[in-house]
Amino acid sequence: MTLPDVVVPCARIVEQGDPDRFRTVMAAPVSARAVLFPLYALNVEVARAPWVTQEAMIAEMRLQWWSDALEEIADSNAVRKHEVTTPLASVLTPVMARRLDEAVAARRWDVYRDPFEDEAHFDRYLDQTAGHLMWTAAEALGAPADQEDAVRSVAAAGALVAFLRAVPKLEEAGRIPLVDGTHEGVAALARRIRMRLTPPRLPAGARAALWPALGSSQILKQIERTPGIVADGAIPAPLAPWRLSVAALTGRAML
Repeated sequence: MTLPDVVVPCARIVEQGDPDRFRTVMAAPVSARAVLFPLYALNVEVARAPWVTQEAMIAEMRLQWWSDALEEIADSNAVRKHEVTTPLASVLTPVMARRLDEAVAARRWDVYRDPFEDEAHFDRYLDQTAGHLMWTAAEALGAPADQEDAVRSVAAAGALVAFLRAVPKLEEAGRIPLVDGTHEGVAALARRIRMRLTPPRLPAGARAALWPALGSSQILKQIERTPGIVADGAIPAPLAPWRLSVAALTGRAML
């Protein structure tokens, strides 16, 4: 079974814009790739929209374009033709499309320089971006509804590692990324998100949705012990090739 032609452009977008997720999809069963590539291509496009311009209005317009496209999918209307929206429309249910529209709205934080209001705001940002994406991927691959909270806990762990790795660049860009950027605050944040992590019980066909977060728990433990690695930009990449190989061969996700 080969990748449908309509999905190939999505695969290229993910390969160029999110190589780690690309690796997880290529390690997944072939049947899952036509589902995951459009979802992850959407994520690439939405995540980079606030960063391709210095003009907030232009960034807002780019995000609004994706919001409108997801609204068209949710309403079962004719969907604008685009290399991502066309295959995406065949993957998403109306509920999924509205969920991902919330992820687009959450990305508006990236447009501006305002700090997070509080811990709850930060947690909501992680959940509405990474949590919505991972749960939609898992659900589209057959995950049962009673595993949603567990899947979202995995997404939060993976998203926090990625966010903390980006902290030096965010600060260089004039952002205030953390509610408490002290060593103590960073360690407490890593501990709090890690302690929430609950490994989901998913059917084999849905487990690839978790793979972008492989290794996150171990990295968060390291940050708890040595929080200075965040400011130093020294957080190691969690998606070690051996972790992905183990997951693909055995079905065990070493989170």
